[in-house]
Amino acid sequence: MIRTFPGTTVEVSQIETGASRRLFDGVFAAGGITLSQVCVLSGLEPYVIQNWVKRRFVPPPEGRTYTREHLARILVITMLKDSLQIERICGLIRAVGGDERDPNDDLASFEELYHRYVDLLSLGEVPITDASAVTALASDAASGVATRTPGAQKKLTAVFETMLYAHAAARFGALAEEKLFLLE
Repeated sequence: MIRTFPGTTVEVSQIETGASRRLFDGVFAAGGITLSQVCVLSGLEPYVIQNWVKRRFVPPPEGRTYTREHLARILVITMLKDSLQIERICGLIRAVGGDERDPNDDLASFEELYHRYVDLLSLGEVPITDASAVTALASDAASGVATRTPGAQKKLTAVFETMLYAHAAARFGALAEEKLFLLE
């Protein structure tokens, strides 16, 4: 079965632990990437990304270059937009990133958040109907993240739970659309 990395157009047969880190290492081997490269990876139109920068969902590129952190933030937003309203996603972004001018209040970098989330998905099918199992998986993903923010582990656990439930909602929505198509 062909899948894509969450939030990307990059096809893989299986998502393995550490695979998103290897993908980023390859993409950023020569340094930053351009808007057109971000568009190819994310499947988004340039105006969407530029709008997100204008609305401060994503920091402005450094010159004309997007960093690993930019791409990770864009991919997190992209993977959540099928199941959450953009205002809700912005709330999650603020919860993770705090004041964008103060990196010391971040719960985690968006790159670390993205990689840990992809690693969560590499474990296989998440038992989404078992809330305690989802919390345990989310807590494991949050553990070990270096942070200076009090209560960060609890907040990060909630962020990962939100992402897991949003991912499941998007998958169930796609399945529902397929079934509706069969009825037409």
